[in-house]
Formats: sequence, C-alpha cells, structure tokens
Amino acid sequence: MQAASRESYKVAAEHLDTYVRGAEPSAVAATADDLLSVADLLRREPRLRRALSDPGRSGVDRSGLLGEMLRGKIGAEALDLLASLVAGRWSAPSELLGGTERLGIEALLASADSAGDLGEVEDELFRFGQVVAGQSALSNALADPIAPVARRAELARELLAGKARPVTVRLVEVALGGFGGRSFTGALTRLVELAADRRDRQVAYVTVAAPLSDEEERRLGARLSEMYGREVAVKQTVNPEVLGGVSVRVGSDLYDGTVLRRLNETRNALAKR
Repeated sequence: MQAASRESYKVAAEHLDTYVRGAEPSAVAATADDLLSVADLLRREPRLRRALSDPGRSGVDRSGLLGEMLRGKIGAEALDLLASLVAGRWSAPSELLGGTERLGIEALLASADSAGDLGEVEDELFRFGQVVAGQSALSNALADPIAPVARRAELARELLAGKARPVTVRLVEVALGGFGGRSFTGALTRLVELAADRRDRQVAYVTVAAPLSDEEERRLGARLSEMYGREVAVKQTVNPEVLGGVSVRVGSDLYDGTVLRRLNETRNALAKR
C-alpha cells in the first residue's frame, strides 16, 4: 500500500482492535465473515471499488453510499468498520479492496486469538500447506485457476472436516480466492505469517532431511530469537533430498547449510575448471 492507503487502513485496524476487546470471539468471527463477503463484492464490482475510493467525494459521502447499499445486509459492527475504512483516502481502488480483505483476515485472527486458538490455527494452516505440497494431484486441484473457487473450497472443507478449526477453514477459503493476488501456496504462507505476527512472532521455515527433535527445535528457535530480537516460530519441512544439514528462511534471509547445497557448490566449481 502507498502512504495514504496505509494510514487509512491503520485507522480502521485500530477501530477493529477496540471492537475486539469488548466482543465475544463468535461475534468477531461473524463480523470477519461480513468483511470478507464485502471484499468479494468489491472484487466482482470494479465500479463500486472506484466509487468508494473516489478522491472527488468526501469521506462522509463515501461512507453514506456504503451505508445505503449494505445497511441491513451485514452486521452493524462490520458496517461501522467498513465506514471507517472507506472514509479514508485510498491511493487506488485496488488498495481499498486489499484493505477490506486484510481487515477481514485480521478480524478472523483476532477471533481465534480471543478464543485462545490462534497458535493452533497457525499450525493448522502450515500443516495443510505441507499436506497439499506433498500431493501433486491435490495441489493441482486446489490451485487450478480455471476451476471455480467455490468448488475448490468445497474440496478443502471436505479435507479439513473434523481436523481443523472453523477459522482455519475460512482462511483456507480466502487463500483459495487468491488473497492479495497471490497463488494458493503463497497466500497460505502469508496467512501463516500474519497469524504469527499477531502473536508477536517471526516465522522460520526450516528444511531438514529428517525431523528435528523437540529439543533441537527448541534450541534452534531460541538461537533465532536471539538473532532477530523477537520470538520465532519454527515451521519444519522434511525433505530427504537435502541429504543432511539445515536450511532456514526467515523473511528474506536464507541460511542454507544443507549437504545438497554444498554438493551443488562443489559441482559448479568443478564445472568451471
């Protein structure tokens, strides 16, 4: 987001935090669903996006237009949050869409946090991504851009039934819709990171040839926390092809100490002789 859009989103996010402190988790989840349904509407209706972000209209006028369209169709809390969102200045209609979707996601994460489930939601999202990545047929089916999102979401719900919390399932549906213009895999990864961020944690993606023990994972997490000055959530991926060692990615930082990497470096060096 550009500066004006970031400031407008910040105002709405602060409004959300105030609302969450006095609301039941189930009510916050329902509000999140309303926000995400409006994000879907904005995605389908570019003219509406432009009208609600039009710099030629006052914030009061844009909020009034929103109220005329949605009053009685979504909850009062969601309408209030959206009114604060559209009253701000937006650098582009697409950024209003992105802000609306992000606010819905943050509301979902806040509902899980209030219920004491946010850590589990974060882990469920990561594990589902691992399951999908390990099965090419499933990965292709869920990421197929030609198949309707509703059909792919139905498949995901069947896979997650009885195995994941409702917030996790809803977030997977958001990922299938291409959250922020990302691929399904990219969207899932971003959602894991947003869940961790709400818990004031950084995510470390660790690739190993064999699973780390609990103690090894704890020591690695503690070392990374010292390096980054923030608690780090370690997410393991087991890939026998790396042969040995550990690869760690934190944000844009990559620490690759795998045997495969060293073999590749040796092979490349020999090829240049």
